[in-house]
Amino acid sequence: MTDWTLRAEGLEVVVALSSVGELSLEVRRDGLRLVGPSQLGVRTAHADLSSALVFDEILEREIHDTYETVTGKRREHTYAARDWTLRFKGAGDRLDLQVRISAQGCAYRYSVPWTGPVTICEEVSEYVVPGHARAVLLPYENGRCDYEEIHHHTTVAEAEPILYGYPSLFAVEGTWMLVTESALDGGYAGSRLRFDGRAFRLDLPDPYVTAASPLVTPWRTMIIGDLSTIVESDLVTSLAEPSRVADTSWIKPGAAAWSWWSDGPSTRDLDAQKRWVDYAASQGWPYILADAGWNKEWMPELIAYATERRVGVFLWSHWQHLDSELEHREKLAVWKEWGAAGVKIDFTESDGQDRMRWFDAILEATARHRMMVVFHGGTIPRGTERTWPQFMTAEAVKGAEWIKPKPGKEPRYPPTHYLSLAFTRNVQGPMDFTPCTFTAIRTISAGFELALAVIFESGVQHFADGIEAYQERPEAQRLLAAVPTAWDDTRLLSGDPADHIVLARRSGGEWFVGAGISGEARTLTVPLGFLEEGEWTADVYRDAPDDQILAETLAVTAGGKLDLPVSVNGGLTLHLRR
Repeated sequence: MTDWTLRAEGLEVVVALSSVGELSLEVRRDGLRLVGPSQLGVRTAHADLSSALVFDEILEREIHDTYETVTGKRREHTYAARDWTLRFKGAGDRLDLQVRISAQGCAYRYSVPWTGPVTICEEVSEYVVPGHARAVLLPYENGRCDYEEIHHHTTVAEAEPILYGYPSLFAVEGTWMLVTESALDGGYAGSRLRFDGRAFRLDLPDPYVTAASPLVTPWRTMIIGDLSTIVESDLVTSLAEPSRVADTSWIKPGAAAWSWWSDGPSTRDLDAQKRWVDYAASQGWPYILADAGWNKEWMPELIAYATERRVGVFLWSHWQHLDSELEHREKLAVWKEWGAAGVKIDFTESDGQDRMRWFDAILEATARHRMMVVFHGGTIPRGTERTWPQFMTAEAVKGAEWIKPKPGKEPRYPPTHYLSLAFTRNVQGPMDFTPCTFTAIRTISAGFELALAVIFESGVQHFADGIEAYQERPEAQRLLAAVPTAWDDTRLLSGDPADHIVLARRSGGEWFVGAGISGEARTLTVPLGFLEEGEWTADVYRDAPDDQILAETLAVTAGGKLDLPVSVNGGLTLHLRR
């Protein structure tokens, strides 16, 4: 047995080569084992690179990177890491294992150089997490592309032996680890984790994946630390490819009115859509989404009407209607000529390599036409917002679509569903939950529902309830007219994925705090140490009787705290200004 211990930032990644040439990886933090020895390697059509490997050389370098994004937890990013490439010789071929460690965690990926195209038949990567570890896992049952499930809160030892989607969250004796992947494009397929009772084994949706040599896999990514490290992390974008859009001045995040949720037939009605334009304009929301059913005969008129009122229009499309270069020219170019701000592309239901190639093509096309894009009915982002900054958000979540009001419908989501998402899916990247649906069939209070506008990050935040529902809650309407959708900083003040969250986000010189709980009424403490020195005004939005919102204004001081009552499964929002 030969091993290499790679150290940085209190983390140790131990790569070992057995006597029969099999690779494994172990991860420790301050001596605590988070991932036990876990198998590594790939099997290709031309060589088995999971055994009979022989060490060749190791290369080391420092990574220092700064970059900007248009959306996300923050706009300005700094990434520093140590990077090692371990090269191994196989049966007539080579496998490079690249390992990278930073303050936010570690990641690894494979590179397979060969004389021609490389075909991966199996990737044998796995994660052996201690059985006593706490686990927050997303079932991925249907084998298609299913991120629209509710998380299981369990332990590794008690977890079902099924497929789980990214990201998966674990806690080992107080240290948290989020397992996911980053930097996926058409050169590979999106993976998931198959738990066999011992290890979470990487599972590919395709029988094989093929790419030009050298084939490079996505980063197998582990965000590691306390819960603040997890929630505030930008490791997924830091590992992604740099922006391919030189001029991003035309990309404008913002709120959107979405009529389909509260009034499905309105998408087919020009006058109804004009009413939504008028409402968006009155609230300072820069967009509306014209969902399935809009008509090409009247859409140019609607866009012209909206443009006069400084409101942009996103147009819905099925992905199969934008499935070729010809359709890109015939549709995207025409919609851009009409003046559309962007497109929502739906039913992209696959993690397979063919669909990843389609994503590459449509992202390139929307960038070329200067149109923002939203994806629904499909996969999670994996650093996409860095590489293609016109990408605003993706669904890949069991969101408000499933809790539309309907006679006899029972509440679907436990309060922990909203909390779990803040610590898992939304860490991964922008999430189009379509929040602030006060008339939904829900278990959380109106105050918690309103706080989702801050807790959930999405470059375009689609507020989905009806106009009357917002007008009946003028305090909520006031906050939603002010809350940004892109942020300069994000801080987790306190939280637990099964109990509560208190999350602060900054835009310019203003801060917003969103908080919610699962369970009995209590007092939440909001520490104000994140504020710059001086006096501040806090507009507090919290629960009132009859499912309403109460607003009050308090004077607060940096470094102080606020103790605020929260109702059962309730929440609150703060807007803090000088």
